[in-house]
Amino acid sequence: MTLVSEHIEPDTRERILVVAERLFRQIGYQKTTVADIAKELHMSPANVYRFFDSKKAIHTGVARTLMGGVEGAAAAIAARPGPAAPRLRELLATIHRMNTERYVGDSKLHEMVAVAMEENWDVCEAHMLLITEIIGRVIAQGIETGEFRKADLQLTAMCATTAMMRFFHPQMIAQCATKPGPSIDQMIDFVLAGLGWKGATG
Repeated sequence: MTLVSEHIEPDTRERILVVAERLFRQIGYQKTTVADIAKELHMSPANVYRFFDSKKAIHTGVARTLMGGVEGAAAAIAARPGPAAPRLRELLATIHRMNTERYVGDSKLHEMVAVAMEENWDVCEAHMLLITEIIGRVIAQGIETGEFRKADLQLTAMCATTAMMRFFHPQMIAQCATKPGPSIDQMIDFVLAGLGWKGATG
């Protein structure tokens, strides 16, 4: 019986998160209730609460899944062989594209992210720390090969991430979309130039 339970519980948690994300997209985070999620899954709200102790916990799980997708794509680019500069360019552009597609292009998910940011969840902070660490991996590779100048790695990674915040943060992406400012490519050129890459303006 224990073995069956071990397989069922993770599967049920995953199903709850999949249904919750779909409902958040369809009717919005604020309007979605645990009862709505339970109804879609043909189970009681009490059963949902066996796996998540609150709607916020479900929300956190959905956000963690969405952010995990971005982290996975970023880590895959960082792990590839080859020169660091083009990989860093692809990495920064990919984070921007995925966050835009996931949150900004979808007003209902944007609402969910806005709530997460306002509540300053640990999951959001952990996500940005990991993204900064992944960016730092590529910068370290560039320093090692001589593509980038030697510098304090932790500080440099934080500076690069901060410089890209207009293109990373879902709310800033949405708010700045129609405002004057550098393009994503121009901002990446700026970051690469700051790292000492000679081809940044090429």
